[in-house]
Amino acid sequence: MTLNMRSPLLEEFRNSKNKKYELKDIEGHIVEFSGDQHGSRFIQQKLETANSDEKQMVFEEVLPNALQLMTDVFGNYVLQKFFEHGNQMQKTILAKQMEGHVLSLSLQMYGCRVVQKALEHVLTEQQATLVKELDGCVLKCIKDQNGNHVIQKAIERVPAQHIQFIIDAFHGQVYNLATHPYGCRVIQRMFEHCTEDQTGPLLDELHRCTGQLVQDQYGNYVIQHILERGRAEDKSLVIDKIRGQVLQLSKHKFASNVVEKCVDYGSKRDRQLLIEEVLQPRPDGTLPLVTMMKDQYANYVIQKMLDVVDDDQRELLVNKIKPHLQSLKKYTYGKHLIQKVEKLLPLINNGQLDLNEEAHLEDHTDMNATAEDMMQLHHHQHHTITSDNFMDGRLN
Repeated sequence: MTLNMRSPLLEEFRNSKNKKYELKDIEGHIVEFSGDQHGSRFIQQKLETANSDEKQMVFEEVLPNALQLMTDVFGNYVLQKFFEHGNQMQKTILAKQMEGHVLSLSLQMYGCRVVQKALEHVLTEQQATLVKELDGCVLKCIKDQNGNHVIQKAIERVPAQHIQFIIDAFHGQVYNLATHPYGCRVIQRMFEHCTEDQTGPLLDELHRCTGQLVQDQYGNYVIQHILERGRAEDKSLVIDKIRGQVLQLSKHKFASNVVEKCVDYGSKRDRQLLIEEVLQPRPDGTLPLVTMMKDQYANYVIQKMLDVVDDDQRELLVNKIKPHLQSLKKYTYGKHLIQKVEKLLPLINNGQLDLNEEAHLEDHTDMNATAEDMMQLHHHQHHTITSDNFMDGRLN
């Protein structure tokens, strides 16, 4: 609202430092104040503690202008507050104003927020009425920067029987949605909140493209979600696709995240098989473990193995890593991994380990180290970065 369009009351309100205003003081100007940054904030704060008469006064003024305010940069917040603090009748009447406009509101930057808030606070019957307007436009909403949030909220809040049309829109589209920046989020919400009858066919579809999804910048998050929160049988199906490719996938920017989750959330047997794979010499005699230590992504998988495996498995890994500790100190990636292993060594050796002697032995071995050994050590050092940095490093 430009300066010359403000009413004298709003001007006075904006310029007053000392006067204490109440909602009754701006009666007749609620819509104007709702569209002003400072006025909107004032109304929002007052609605949190207003009595029923004050709320009704505000409600009666905003109602005829509800649609306009829903898409307003400041007005939308006033209407959101009504869904939070209004009585059930006010919420119902306000949501009724949305009918016939749910799609356009869902695709609009501010309107989508009001739709989401309505879905959180109206009764089930009205939830169903509102979301039904998106039938036929589900994919459009999912791929929209605003609409995807409304679909997510519908999945989270509306009973499953009322959103079957959303699930139906996913059929044949799982790969396309899982590899979309917004679609991948919606699919995760669906797996979290929908019934097994609804998600079963979609999981079957997902499992048919696991190999591609783990290497996709968005799809890998969907597979990680299955490993973190999915049923045991779905986790096993994912891990079965990873086995036999641990080295290759661990060296991949996005797939390495998935391999880590396999190690973290797999069963003890799953972990054992994954560890056996990295310790199985390749035809040229090299160990995948050694190659992984030198890789900017795969080194994180080794770190995760050391974090979560049982004592016997950890001892096996540490003993394979130990000969490369000193050489690793020459490389950037090695610092955190060295610290991790050096903390484990005394435990594994019952506190009898002499690290200086170990270093001396490694200096000796280092003189005869092959180029492959040197590279392994290099990757090993990249192994321990904080989990936040780890994710940041592979996001783009």
